[in-house]
Amino acid sequence: MSNSIHSLPTRRSLGTPMLFEALDPALRVHLLRGARLREFGDGQIIQQRGTAADGFWLIEEGAVMVGQFLPEGEFRAVALLGPGDSYGELAVFSGRPRIVDAVSRGPSRVRFIAARPFLDALGNYPASTRALLGALSEQLQDTLGQLAGLRRGTSAARLAGILANMADTAPGMAEVRITQQELAELLGVTRATANAALRDLEKRRLVKRGYGSIAIPDVPRLTLFALE
Repeated sequence: MSNSIHSLPTRRSLGTPMLFEALDPALRVHLLRGARLREFGDGQIIQQRGTAADGFWLIEEGAVMVGQFLPEGEFRAVALLGPGDSYGELAVFSGRPRIVDAVSRGPSRVRFIAARPFLDALGNYPASTRALLGALSEQLQDTLGQLAGLRRGTSAARLAGILANMADTAPGMAEVRITQQELAELLGVTRATANAALRDLEKRRLVKRGYGSIAIPDVPRLTLFALE
């Protein structure tokens, strides 16, 4: 992973809500009191596929790439997560071993929330249980939408969707801090294919490439292109 963007803020590549942020604020505070803080360096493995789901992670600082290591050692990313995002809750609910690996993108600080205190406390917050079901439904819909997009969408359209999800929705120019290699991983294509898709978006004046970043002059317009 690139060393040029370690200290820069990031946004998630997923547009759907993380499950932890759907919880009641009082429950979040309660869980964080007992959450162990861990620090990881660039490229360090935070969790591995196949291990027991004894808790989940909340990103406090830095960024985390979630995906799977292929048999030949290559890491295939499916999401880039930033501060405030959580991951690993689904494995906790299923009671099955984890199905994804997670790698620190630059230095990161994450909190580990153990499964048993989380599940025990959740019983006292019925509204949080309902909110979790809503967030899970949104994640499922997002996943189904991505699968449909993989079948029908061009690389440029799929890339536009990823960048639009990661961009700040405030008016004016938005900027996404990400390398072209990381975009290729998120798309599941080669770097050459990702570069070609970026060139297509740039010709349409939907993005402007920079060093370790992508500028987006009009996020709503990029979003519409992704949905065409």
